[in-house]
Amino acid sequence: MIKRLFLAALLLVAMAVSGCGDSRSHANAVYMVVDTSGTYATEAGKAGVIINYLLGTLQAGDSLMVARVTSRSFSEKDIIAKATFDSRPSQANAQKRAFRDQIDAYIKTVRGTAYTDITGGLIQGAQFLNETGAGTKSIIIFSDMQEELDKVTVRNFPISLKNIRIIAVNAISRSA
Repeated sequence: MIKRLFLAALLLVAMAVSGCGDSRSHANAVYMVVDTSGTYATEAGKAGVIINYLLGTLQAGDSLMVARVTSRSFSEKDIIAKATFDSRPSQANAQKRAFRDQIDAYIKTVRGTAYTDITGGLIQGAQFLNETGAGTKSIIIFSDMQEELDKVTVRNFPISLKNIRIIAVNAISRSA
């Protein structure tokens, strides 16, 4: 009797363990900050190439958001495009085409700006990525990494980028 009870309990434990799948999210979320300050605005076409690559590699359930760094105080108005791709392939492809169209339209209108709020972009990027619940979170910074803020903008608080991969691309060294 005890042997049967033990075997039944062992069977229940085995069923419970095998029924538990990997509960981690396997979705990817990417937030890309595009610097358009000063003469760096001429580099926006190169950012478009990276965005095309991302659109080609991201899958159903993945999220992508692209924002520009054009002001001294980063805000929602700086978002160029964002999407979480549908699980239906035809719908996901339509979303990716619409995303690409928004990026193309933006690249055609880019003008250099006076300020570069990269830190503000990182703050907004971290918030977006954390809201997606994705298992893999990345921020891509397309910039020369020269932050230019006015005296009014102050950032003296901690910024949490825990579990977020940061990638800087096309950072150009300026030498005098």
